[in-house]
Amino acid sequence: MKALNQTKLPLWLALLLTLVMVILVRESALVLCQWLGIEKAANIVGLVAMFLILVVWRLLRGLPNWITKASNVLLVDSGFAFLPVSAGAGILLFELGDEFWGVMLTMVISTLIPLWGLALLANRWLNANADSEKTPSTATHKITDKPQ
Repeated sequence: MKALNQTKLPLWLALLLTLVMVILVRESALVLCQWLGIEKAANIVGLVAMFLILVVWRLLRGLPNWITKASNVLLVDSGFAFLPVSAGAGILLFELGDEFWGVMLTMVISTLIPLWGLALLANRWLNANADSEKTPSTATHKITDKPQ
């Protein structure tokens, strides 16, 4: 696997390029799905296409550093887009009555288990990348102080 490309793009340009790339892939998927007569599948087709594009790009050339930075910023701030929906869902949850705790437990479990699995996979992947990037000259060793 190749190392990340170290390009120095300003964050605003990286964000703009990332958004253009996402919009271009999604709109291309929409046109393709409309042509095939399955408009409702455009979002998932765009998601899978973006995933495949990024996997191939990563395997052939290595992902540029600016994509990682911009994606991190967009993912951190994208939670605010769901606040109105979450507030409306929260209000509706209280109208469930006796079924409230069952629904809440189901939602918590169905959210935490995939997040836990994703965290394990990401940790394994990041540790594997960190181990493969170390060379003997730059590897750091733990120094333990032994009492004398």
